[in-house]
Amino acid sequence: MNAVIGSHDLLLVTLDTLRYDVAADLLAAGRLPTLAAVLPGGVWEERHTPGSFTYAAHAAILAGFLPTPVAPGPHPRLFAAAFPGSETTAPGTWRFEAADLPTGLAAAGYHTVCVGGVGFFNKLTPLGSALPSLFAESHWDPSFGVTSPSSFEAQIACAAAAVERVERPVFLFVNVSALHQPNWFYSGGPGDSIDSHAAALEYVDRQLARLFAVMTARRPCLAIVCSDHGTAYGEDGHVGHRIGHPVVWTVPYGEFVLEKGAWA
Repeated sequence: MNAVIGSHDLLLVTLDTLRYDVAADLLAAGRLPTLAAVLPGGVWEERHTPGSFTYAAHAAILAGFLPTPVAPGPHPRLFAAAFPGSETTAPGTWRFEAADLPTGLAAAGYHTVCVGGVGFFNKLTPLGSALPSLFAESHWDPSFGVTSPSSFEAQIACAAAAVERVERPVFLFVNVSALHQPNWFYSGGPGDSIDSHAAALEYVDRQLARLFAVMTARRPCLAIVCSDHGTAYGEDGHVGHRIGHPVVWTVPYGEFVLEKGAWA
């Protein structure tokens, strides 16, 4: 990461509530062509989330604690706040002297942008403002939220306008709300299900090329696409998340470099 910071734009996309099993099955079935083209080896990496619901997971992720590989560690981190005794800060880790990644990147010359999705990013309450306030520029609109069937398209349009306004390197964070309940409208209902969760991911995959084009128009981009946590659809009687069930704890993860102009 020390060779990347300053020369690349940075993109962090969290696919809110996306389950690893659904993501892996769709990729293997050829139903995610955009992601298949960029994920290393054409597969998701299986990881564990640092938190079982949106706020907890993002508080950790935005401090540099990305989802952890499932194999025994320790696992060196891409980014890390300066912290004495850290066992996951390695020579290749980019260290920042701040409590959170957006502030650290801002000090390194990046313009930081948040395009929110679910309620923890809506800026309508003090809690909904806490995570967006870490960024120099943050956006939320009802059209970005969980009830909008075209939420990701609206988020990409907002992100494009924000990125195109600046020349210096950009750290763009997008919290994608489309996977989160309610998602029945992506498969026609009648209610939320594994099938509608999968259909929502297919919708997101169809739009991703536009976001990649925005982020590679000026310079190469390091992209991280992952879930913040999964969610249950009746497994062992559970529905939803903020629980320690394997379908919540296990998430898909991918990191890759997008070359300048490759998605024009």
